[in-house]
Amino acid sequence: MDPFAVTVVGAGLAGCEVAHALAQAGAQVTLIEMKPQRRTAAQKSDHFAELVCSNSLRSRNPNNAVGLLKEEMQQLGSLVLQAAMAHQVPAGDALAVERQGFGRAIEAALRQHPKVTHRCSPLQALPGPEAAPTVLCTGPLTDAPLAADIVARCGQERLYFYDALAPIVVGDSIDRDIVFAQSRWDKGDGDDYLNCPLDAQQYDVFYDALVAAECMPLHDFESPKYFAGCMPAELVARSGRDALRFGAMKPVGLRDPRTGRRPHAVVQLRKEDFHGQAYNLVGFQTKLTHPEQRRVLRLIPGLQQANFCRLGTVHRNTYLDSPRLLDDQMRLRTQPNLRFAGQITGVEGYVESAAHGLLVALLLIAEQRGQPLALPPPTTALGALAAHVVGSARLPGRPHEPMNVNWSMMPPAPPEVRKSDSKAHRVARARRAFAAWAKEAGLILRPLPASAPHEDAVAL
Repeated sequence: MDPFAVTVVGAGLAGCEVAHALAQAGAQVTLIEMKPQRRTAAQKSDHFAELVCSNSLRSRNPNNAVGLLKEEMQQLGSLVLQAAMAHQVPAGDALAVERQGFGRAIEAALRQHPKVTHRCSPLQALPGPEAAPTVLCTGPLTDAPLAADIVARCGQERLYFYDALAPIVVGDSIDRDIVFAQSRWDKGDGDDYLNCPLDAQQYDVFYDALVAAECMPLHDFESPKYFAGCMPAELVARSGRDALRFGAMKPVGLRDPRTGRRPHAVVQLRKEDFHGQAYNLVGFQTKLTHPEQRRVLRLIPGLQQANFCRLGTVHRNTYLDSPRLLDDQMRLRTQPNLRFAGQITGVEGYVESAAHGLLVALLLIAEQRGQPLALPPPTTALGALAAHVVGSARLPGRPHEPMNVNWSMMPPAPPEVRKSDSKAHRVARARRAFAAWAKEAGLILRPLPASAPHEDAVAL
């Protein structure tokens, strides 16, 4: 393949993964990073691949969706995982890293690569349609001038600047003997919403726990100024004991079939996927700490044994309405020489950002070779993440929101598979699908470390 030029903007995990994969394929890469000339409010270091929050890349167990994603990334030669494995620190089941060594290893790999040129300069505006292929990996705190230009190109309503996310609960952990399926005033399909009914005493217990629970402290780059639609549930509750009963927990238009009466209050759960594997707690964006969210939300009738795909948060974020703006090659529909990768597309987490960056690089390489690459199957972790970005698995009418990879993104196991065998079945299915996809695409997969669990030895 003849050498080709690519510009990569942003040297976070996604940008570093994109730049390295492209350079390894023979591309001449210009990596633009505004540090040290300028930092975002969240950054403390001038180096590449900075881990802004935790030093953990989460679970290594392939029975966890993020563990399966790591396995797929390793087989594709991920620079981020190579560095993480070389600089890991003891953390039980999790892959945690020594930050400085991890970042230095990634930065050295790029600065010493003969195909990578580094340029320190804040990008003020997107390049035009005549420019070389460009991959934007500027993350959730994209610099203001560049964000403004993205708005100008895409439209204000297609770039979100505030991230208010309600918790998402695993569907089969909901007690169906307590909750009931009904839309308000019986509008819509009967199973559009599940409802957790509370009587007056249950509401008082829940209310008292919610207003007394511990909240996460604000980051230095956050402001306690919330948009009306982003108000944390605990702040609404503190404005008055009945505030939630007239807001997110209003029971009007609903009747509990067990009593034949309207509940005192209700928590509505909205289906997140076609198969009902996950449900969103409507209106419950929150700043409670994660342990407190689990404790308080399990006081809701029907959620006593709830498991969570995602916990709630309210913080400053910048991300695209990717399903409307990007095609299935992660190109901007109105300007195909521009691609986006990482958290700005609506993936959440270190591993997910790096994985998406790696996929975008593979898509671009295949395009340059004249052999377009299909996205991985949605039964794989990487394919599920890509489906989230392009919106192919999203229910109609549901907004695009940042998400960590989780099992609810992937098709469920067939009904004949026992629940206790479901994860093992999905892991085995994902491995077969991933190997078949790679073979069809002509990708050479790296062998996994000897310690990695094999298909016939998946822990349950």
